[in-house]
Amino acid sequence: MSSPQLLPEHEASLIGHVSDVTGSRLIATLRHDDQGFQPTVRLGMEELPVGQLGANVAVRSKGVMLLAQVTRMWEEEKEVRVALSDSSKGGNRRTVGFRKLELLPLGEIGKDGRFMRGVNRFPVTGAEVHLVTTKQLEVLFDRYRSQGLDMGRLSSRPELHVYLDANNLFGRHLAIVGQSGAGKSWTVASLLQRTVKTLPESHIILLDLHGEYGWKDASGKLHSAFPPDMVRHLDARELEIPYWLLTFAELVDLLIDRTEPNASVQMAFLREAVFNLRKKANLDLGLDRLSVDSPVYFSIKELYLQFKKANDQQLDFGKTKGPLNGVFDEFLVRFQSMFNDSRYDFLFRPTKRNESASLADLLRDFVGLTEPRRQITVIDLSPIPADVRPLVSAQIGRLAFEFNYWNPQRHQFPLLLVCEEAHQYIPRDDDSQYAGTRKAMERIAKEGRKYGVGLCVVSQRPTDLSETVLAQCANFMCLRTTNPDDQSYIRRLMPEGEQDLADVLASLRRGEALVVGEAAPLPTRFQIYAPDPPPASHDAPLTTSWRDGPKDLDVDAIVGRWWRQER
Repeated sequence: MSSPQLLPEHEASLIGHVSDVTGSRLIATLRHDDQGFQPTVRLGMEELPVGQLGANVAVRSKGVMLLAQVTRMWEEEKEVRVALSDSSKGGNRRTVGFRKLELLPLGEIGKDGRFMRGVNRFPVTGAEVHLVTTKQLEVLFDRYRSQGLDMGRLSSRPELHVYLDANNLFGRHLAIVGQSGAGKSWTVASLLQRTVKTLPESHIILLDLHGEYGWKDASGKLHSAFPPDMVRHLDARELEIPYWLLTFAELVDLLIDRTEPNASVQMAFLREAVFNLRKKANLDLGLDRLSVDSPVYFSIKELYLQFKKANDQQLDFGKTKGPLNGVFDEFLVRFQSMFNDSRYDFLFRPTKRNESASLADLLRDFVGLTEPRRQITVIDLSPIPADVRPLVSAQIGRLAFEFNYWNPQRHQFPLLLVCEEAHQYIPRDDDSQYAGTRKAMERIAKEGRKYGVGLCVVSQRPTDLSETVLAQCANFMCLRTTNPDDQSYIRRLMPEGEQDLADVLASLRRGEALVVGEAAPLPTRFQIYAPDPPPASHDAPLTTSWRDGPKDLDVDAIVGRWWRQER
């Protein structure tokens, strides 16, 4: 059976000719009014606009056929000679407006009508520029139809479905970026809902920093951004990711202020103490290669006592201070303040994760293998203190990576880690206090795909997000962005030759995205399907609330929730 071809079919589709060719751009001159220019052209049953920004056109010359996208339209005036009569040798001159199009070449169309990204041969000047019908354009997106991941409708042709390649989308990492209110949570919910319906054996872990994907109403009933048969919601406090699962670098992030004069001494003592305590508490496991980062239990109280003993040590019956006397004063104060704060009990005082053997149950919990099994595990981080959310988020990511790193069936059990507000715990700043957590997440970005761990980072401030992570993302789903710095940064992240597409970011509607990368057949502006159900990410209905809102509130109950840390 022959494949449909993406070729101009009618002379009526001809709208102009190429007048300038560069390595990355084509300039086309449209027919002028005397040649019958029309702002719209009817091809079959379609009325197609001429020169619409973002529209696709076909460029044809002998032996070359390109698909291009309109990125700019303008008009240039030029004097032309007009004959007075057939017998006249001269003529009058008058000014004529010539409409111009700037075209971005997207790829070549082979003789069989198939589209291939990238351009090897450019057309010559004079090449014909044709409109492309919806039927012809549909061939491109049908390439991924068999995978069934239908994400939305083409903005310029709403009758066209946009199919994405799930293998490249999740296997080569994805970044979803856009300003606050552009629809990032909406996009994530829609993407995951459709992924699970298309790929029912998915394994997705979603880090929910603000409780947008699962929340309880006044009666205590749980509401979710996903149907109940595809999701498990876990409170990070009840999940219990205890202190002893932290690596040495993460323990440093949590317990030591790197700006202190004695920070280097504290880190050296911490390394030695943690290694010895891990070894002492797990002699029964018979581990020959135990390290300071091994995910095995040790006593946090014994760690504190070792620091305190060294800090208070005195020799010669109190006449001489020990070598570390007073060095750990700041450390002990910082430690005690966190240990005695009930908000950190899930981390420092675990009730069910208090032995090394409990690690297996924890891993089953968050990769979705606990009954009833679900494809999506939403871990709600909103109830835990803001200053340790980055630490816990990065720890979950590291555990997901380590799980598949040691899993011999990793390619049969790929995982997707979705990181909401990723800039908070995968920061760009090298001097951040979360250096250890950033390093752990960057490892996933660099090595994850080898071990079946995909990364989806979601951020409203890409300029604050780790450059290493973004550089490893082969796909970008860009929503509305008006900040010039963010626009410029997103432009630099895009593949060479497609960077000017970032100019449309400020004009995108809510829930509309520009997808660029290996998962899409070509850079595509499309309207994402609305999620059903939607996440709780909508803005407060200000005018309604300020017109008809409550006259009073139960402030005592608010204070009570604050005290109990229950939202």
